[in-house]
Amino acid sequence: MTELDKLLRDLAQPGVPAELGVLAACLVLAFGVCWLAGRHQAKDSIWFGRAVVDGLLFPLLSLVLTYTARNVLDDYQAVPVLRIAVPVLVSLAGIRFLARVFTVAFPASGLARLVERLFSWLAWIAAVLWIVGLLPDVMKEMDAIQFVLGKSKISLLNLVEGVLWSGVVLVLALWISAALEKRILTETVADLSLRKVAGNALRAVLLLVGLLFALSAVGVDLTALSVLGGALGVGLGFGLQKLAANYVSGFVILFERSLRIGDTVRVDSFEGTVMDIKTRYTLIRAANGRESIVPNEKLITERIENLSLADSRVLLSTDVAVGYDSDVDEVVRILEQCVLVSPRVLKDPAPGARLAKFGADGLEFQLLFWIEDPENGQLNVRSDINMAILKALRAAGIDIPWPQRVVHLKAPADSPAATS
Repeated sequence: MTELDKLLRDLAQPGVPAELGVLAACLVLAFGVCWLAGRHQAKDSIWFGRAVVDGLLFPLLSLVLTYTARNVLDDYQAVPVLRIAVPVLVSLAGIRFLARVFTVAFPASGLARLVERLFSWLAWIAAVLWIVGLLPDVMKEMDAIQFVLGKSKISLLNLVEGVLWSGVVLVLALWISAALEKRILTETVADLSLRKVAGNALRAVLLLVGLLFALSAVGVDLTALSVLGGALGVGLGFGLQKLAANYVSGFVILFERSLRIGDTVRVDSFEGTVMDIKTRYTLIRAANGRESIVPNEKLITERIENLSLADSRVLLSTDVAVGYDSDVDEVVRILEQCVLVSPRVLKDPAPGARLAKFGADGLEFQLLFWIEDPENGQLNVRSDINMAILKALRAAGIDIPWPQRVVHLKAPADSPAATS
C-alpha cells in the first residue's frame, strides 16, 4: 500500500472531525497569541506583518502547536489531517519568512518579488510531494543525477540543497542586517548618510559571511574561490573598472560626507537636492520634479557645487530695465521695497539694488537678495518679486522700455534723391 492509499484510508476514519477541531483550535490559539503580542508592533514587522496572519510568527506558532498535537494524538488514533497540516504550515512559514524579509530589505524590488513567487511554487510542490509520500523517491532520483566538474562529481540533490541553504543563510543575513539597521543604527547614528554607509557595510559583511557559511555547509571547498577571485580581479582590471570605480566612489562620498542626503548641489548645469546615495550612483531631484542619476565617480573626479555644505543661504538676482529719464533713486527704493514682499527673502544680509550698466534700451538694474531654503524652489520667489516690481513701476509711472532700433535707409548715388 502506497503512502497516498494509506492517507486516503485514514481520512475515512471517524476521528477526522475531532482532528479538524484540534487543528482549528491550534490555529485560533496561534492567531490569538499573535494578535495580543502584535497590537502595538509596526506594520512592517517581520514577525507580525501587516495583518498578523501574513507575518512569520503565526505560521510558526501554528506549526509548533499542530506538531505537538499530532505527536500527542498519534498514540491513540491515526492523525491524517494533522499530518497534512504539518508540511503545509512548514511551507507557509518558509514563504512568509522569505516574503517579509524581502519586503523589509528590498521594498521596491521586482527581482525580489520574482524570487518570492518562485520559492512559493517550489515550497508548495515540496509540500504536496511530502503529503503524498513521494518526496523521498524524488530526492533519491535527484541524488542519482550527477554532474562531473573536473575530478569531482556533484548530484542534482546537492545543487538544490546548496541553493536552499545559501538562500536560508542569505535571508537570515538580510534579516539581521535590517534589524540592526532599524533598531541600533537609527538610534545611535543621527546623520542619515553615515547611517546609510554603516547599513550598507553591515549588510555586505553579513551577506559575505553568510555565503561563505552556506558554501561550507554544502561541502564546497573555499580554497577554490581563490581562482574566482583571480578571475574577478582580471575582470575589474579590464571591463569592470568603471563599475568598480563607481562603487568605491560611493563609499568614499558617504565616509567623507562631501555630499549628504538632503544637500542642494549643482552638477554641470543640473541643480537639485540629493535624494539618495547608492553604492553605484547618486540620485538628484530638481525642484521641477526631474531626477538625474549621476555616477559616483563623476562626483569624485569633477567639480561639483554643494550649495548646502557650509551655508544653506543662496544669492539670487533679477534684472530690471527702466527708461533713461527715470529717477534712479526712486527706482532703487521701489526695487528694495518690492523684494520684501516674499517672506523667504532674508533681511540679513539685506537685499540691494544696483545700477548694473547703461543698456542700449534703458538703465539696467540688478536686484540682489538671499534665501536660505533653495530646496523649496527659486523661480517662485523670483516670480513673486518680479510681479511686485512690475505693479510698483507702473503705479509710479516709470517707463519700462522695450527694444527699439532706428533704421537709416541710404539712397543710391545716382538716384534723384541723392542729387537733389
